[in-house]
Amino acid sequence: MKKDVLVSISGTHIGVVAQMEDMPAGPQDEEEAIEIVTPASYYCRNGKHYVLFDEVIEGMSGTIKNRIKINGTDSLEIMKTGLSNSHMIFEKNKKNLSYYRTPYGQLLIGVNTRNMEISYEEDKIDIRVDYELDVNHAPLADCSVKMNIMSKDSGEFSVLS
Repeated sequence: MKKDVLVSISGTHIGVVAQMEDMPAGPQDEEEAIEIVTPASYYCRNGKHYVLFDEVIEGMSGTIKNRIKINGTDSLEIMKTGLSNSHMIFEKNKKNLSYYRTPYGQLLIGVNTRNMEISYEEDKIDIRVDYELDVNHAPLADCSVKMNIMSKDSGEFSVLS
């Protein structure tokens, strides 16, 4: 794969809304979707694939530097530094804990990876991860993320749905 790539990331978070007085008893599901497409840099070192890109947060000055590390078909790491700092580790059928630092404070997050699919082609890497997210050991959301990493000059890039 070439050094200059395009990255498409789409995901959903289905979480529990805090119960309010005027709502019926029981949890209410709320779905939040995210989608980004951004240019990135790619390299492969010691059999591990790395993707680097900057993220701009609306309404805030500064950026978040993202590094995605892909190791084979069973390990994915997402590291963020800058306005927020985190190191999320996804390993199939395993729960990993890490701290997520934001401008407003630090949270302990748990990532329990239920399913992970990573496929490689000459100019393309496709990733799908399904996981449960908790904050300070309290369930927060069921999440699904799809990533498509493709050489810019391949001419086959498309936004995932």
